[in-house]
Amino acid sequence: MMIIGMSLPKHLLKEFDEVVKEHRYQSRSKGIQDALKDYIVRYQWMNEMNGERVGILTVIYGHHYTDITEDLTNIQHDYRKYINAVIHVHISKKYCLDVIIVKGNVKSIRELTEKIMRLKGVEQRLTSARTGETTEVES
Repeated sequence: MMIIGMSLPKHLLKEFDEVVKEHRYQSRSKGIQDALKDYIVRYQWMNEMNGERVGILTVIYGHHYTDITEDLTNIQHDYRKYINAVIHVHISKKYCLDVIIVKGNVKSIRELTEKIMRLKGVEQRLTSARTGETTEVES
């Protein structure tokens, strides 16, 4: 067993501790192990997808982070071929929600998702489904 250390914002640790307590985990470590397993499974699933997909990318971000709005806009412009619509909602004084509807080659949608995911201050999720077409990702 390896021991690691990590830094978390207080609010995230508080929310995580509530989940740990609610699910009656023996320790934070067990909760973190389960969360990591879930993350790995979702990441592997996303990497195994191929062909044409439609999806919804939900992005919650704090617009108080330096340059985040500009960075999100630039990424969306770079991938505009795959973006069908964007809905922008101000959910509080500090946070916004973008719902990005995507369609196209899964490789490009994955690239778009990963670029947005790497931005500081962004929380996001991708939900996708096949378009019904049988095209495969080109090698």
